[in-house]
Amino acid sequence: MNITHGIPVAPGIAIAPAFVLDQTRERIARDRVAPEACQEEVEALNRAIAAAVESVQADRHRVEQDLSPEAAQIFDVHLGLLRDDALLQPVRDRILSDGVTAAWAVSDAFHRLAEQFRSMGSAVFRDKARDILDLERRVLDELLGRTRARLAQVSEPVVLLAHELTPADAASLTVDLVRAVVTEAGGRTDHASIVAAALGVPVVVGCGDLVGDLQDGDPVIVDGTRGRVVIRADDEVMAKYRRRLEEQERFRASVPRIGRTRTACGVDIQLLGNIEFVREVDTLKEVGGDGVGLYRTEFSYLTSDTEPDEDALYEMYSSALKALDGKPLTLRTLDLGADKYTQAMKIEPERNPFLGLRSIRHSLQNLGMFRRQLRAILRASPHGSLRVMFPLVTTVGEFRQAKMMLLDVAEELRDEGHEVARDIPIGMMVEVPSAAIMAATFARAADFFSIGTNDLIQYTVAVDRGNERVASLYTASSPAVLRLVKTVVRAAQRRKVPVSLCGECAGDINYTMLLLGLGLRSLSLVPALIPRVREVIRRVSLEDCERLARRVGSMDSERRIGLLLRNELLRVLPEIDDEDVDDIG
Repeated sequence: MNITHGIPVAPGIAIAPAFVLDQTRERIARDRVAPEACQEEVEALNRAIAAAVESVQADRHRVEQDLSPEAAQIFDVHLGLLRDDALLQPVRDRILSDGVTAAWAVSDAFHRLAEQFRSMGSAVFRDKARDILDLERRVLDELLGRTRARLAQVSEPVVLLAHELTPADAASLTVDLVRAVVTEAGGRTDHASIVAAALGVPVVVGCGDLVGDLQDGDPVIVDGTRGRVVIRADDEVMAKYRRRLEEQERFRASVPRIGRTRTACGVDIQLLGNIEFVREVDTLKEVGGDGVGLYRTEFSYLTSDTEPDEDALYEMYSSALKALDGKPLTLRTLDLGADKYTQAMKIEPERNPFLGLRSIRHSLQNLGMFRRQLRAILRASPHGSLRVMFPLVTTVGEFRQAKMMLLDVAEELRDEGHEVARDIPIGMMVEVPSAAIMAATFARAADFFSIGTNDLIQYTVAVDRGNERVASLYTASSPAVLRLVKTVVRAAQRRKVPVSLCGECAGDINYTMLLLGLGLRSLSLVPALIPRVREVIRRVSLEDCERLARRVGSMDSERRIGLLLRNELLRVLPEIDDEDVDDIG
């Protein structure tokens, strides 16, 4: 039995045989061709490129249908490269000048370019290298007559394991048969991780050396919640996980998907959804969500080399507002800067972009782009109940500058004859310790707060949440983090400013009672998790939650806090006991 830990990307448990995606790079021999055959090789290359374009377009269409137009934009980069003569013409010239095969010329040129990107040392350029090698495989498959998609051979439920996935690989996944995805490389924000997670299967990445000792058919357990992968589990461990999987499925089936969210003592709690794609509004409505508490707007920027235009953004935002049928949409402006898109645009990527020009700082230094997004947002405002939220605000000056720009753009649009909603609530994410400590001051300027615990934890405990080496230190049960959350909630209550929490712990039922006990009455989480959080809320009283919060406040150990929260949850929901699974590994 082998137990490996990685970075959890999408939650859930899956048990199925391994399917190892062979991604070894085939060595292409440097064969020469007769001078009179060189032109035939060039023509074969042109046909292969055209076929590869068709293949990418087919993957793009599949993702657009299954996920969203925004997700499908991932493939625009690939299409651009396949149509780029600056990349392809030297390959043709090499065939004619050196008398080599098209396959060798493609392999050599693409491999050299990928190595150049890898040598730059940035994750941004490593992702570019993956894109290049994916295109190399596509073109070589056409040239050599290979069947590219080994995934097409899948005929029964499997766990897909690979060194890494390209967006094209992720697009080829068959949800009915691929029960989970595990990769040795990658992080939470990789394009392939985003696509795989959006398919709704457990995903664990960054597992290190794992695939080499695996064979197709080996039994695999994937725990996407804990980032755990168990290979060839013994009978005892397999039985525990099968029992846990059955319990989860029974619990999921027993919990009503819709209904009012009210505590046992009669207090209503608002459960909102975190979304990235407009189509997720359908899932939110299916589970009875009260609206959208966080609409991440940067995905359409991260999946294209060009900025989306104002009209495209307007259509996206207005579609989301219309789909919500009057329920609120909290739209977060761009959180860019610590990502592939903006770092790839720089001549020299920032050494530490998470402490650099990101989020609202990036927007305020790229005013043209920021104004275009604000114009699209405000033009969409008449179509529903809109709230606008600025990310990663660290100073009152930043918030006031951003708010002033929003108001200026609103007046500009009205002068142009556009209808713009009046009195749009303007709020902010509380994601850094400075904002939490100064919450009482911010409460005089902001119309609402949304506590983003994902970044708040990262900046408070100085842990990169995408680094598997220190993942154990990244926890919402940190006493320092909880104290900051309590500070923000109290400041908001004193100024009667609405406050919600939209980090991952909002969807973790271990924290539900504590969050209510700290004073939160609004949570924003992944729509699919709303029913089980609602079930916890229905079974507890605020008195019990506040008592729990006081006990947690007296503790100085993350582990003690975590155990207390778990024990309280099991008292409320004894049917989800999975202590035996927690003890594994």
